[in-house]
Amino acid sequence: MKFNRHSTLEGIHAFLSPSKYSWINYDDEKLDFVYANWRASQQGTELHELAAKLINLGVKLPKINKTLNMYVNDGIGFRMSTEVCLFHSLNAFGTADAISFKNKLLRIHDLKNGRTPASMKQLEVYAALFCLEYGFNPRDIEIELRIYQLDEVLVENPAPEDIFFIMERIVVFDKRINELKE
Repeated sequence: MKFNRHSTLEGIHAFLSPSKYSWINYDDEKLDFVYANWRASQQGTELHELAAKLINLGVKLPKINKTLNMYVNDGIGFRMSTEVCLFHSLNAFGTADAISFKNKLLRIHDLKNGRTPASMKQLEVYAALFCLEYGFNPRDIEIELRIYQLDEVLVENPAPEDIFFIMERIVVFDKRINELKE
């Protein structure tokens, strides 16, 4: 039999996917809830792409206290790079939404569009990955982390010891995962 080719669908996943088959047991209410969350995730991806384009093009948004506007305008104002992969190993890497390192100040900004309160731990891991990849001691630099969510900006300056702890966990766990792969 010659099977139909669906080349436009390669690399994407359907909401009602066989690999995530739990939907077969949903009632209408559960389907509505899960679909709304899935759609919000899709919208978040699109917002991240838009924000990165605006920052990269230097297109400022009106100066109002809206999440996207504050994130984009700060990204431009601080001359940040967008969607930067921070790599330690194939077991430990991630992409920072916006990042800059100038005059011994590491800035990492994260755009969140969900309603669930975000955690600075994700940004601390990015900071640890940055220090590992580029060989910086967290005690020798300043770090400012920002989460843009729900029309607010949360700011944290983590203690160097917290970043060291995460760096150590990355190194130890990476080694252990490699041993488990063998």
